[in-house]
Amino acid sequence: MRLVVSSSYPYLNVMKIFALRLNPNQDLKTELKKFTLENNVRAGFILTTVGSLKKARLRLANQKQSTSFVENFEIISLGGTLCQDGLHLHIALADSKGNTIGGHLEEGCIVYTTAEIVLGESKTYTFTRVFDSDTGFNELEIIGD
Repeated sequence: MRLVVSSSYPYLNVMKIFALRLNPNQDLKTELKKFTLENNVRAGFILTTVGSLKKARLRLANQKQSTSFVENFEIISLGGTLCQDGLHLHIALADSKGNTIGGHLEEGCIVYTTAEIVLGESKTYTFTRVFDSDTGFNELEIIGD
């Protein structure tokens, strides 16, 4: 993984930007979780992602169990939030015919050739994940202005 951090722009008074590239055979979610913890990301979000996967594991809409796919996919989109106590990420993937699938990113999404990711982090807020009895999930709580 290669990491670049920029600090020379005025908007960085409220936001920090990270750019990283994952290599073949790395697990997309595992590496993002590791990056978040190692860099003490407290209110992170995905700005853009491009790349490819050779395996995907997604929790599809309204499903309790994850579904695994063994196929080469292009990453069309990745979005979500990152904080010290959890990630909430959704991904859209396209197969060789342009068919698209998407859902919650789970561990088991293995990079095929690359994953180029640009992350932002708010310097104003802190994100945390708190259990919500209404949804049954740990949901985003925003702390700050």
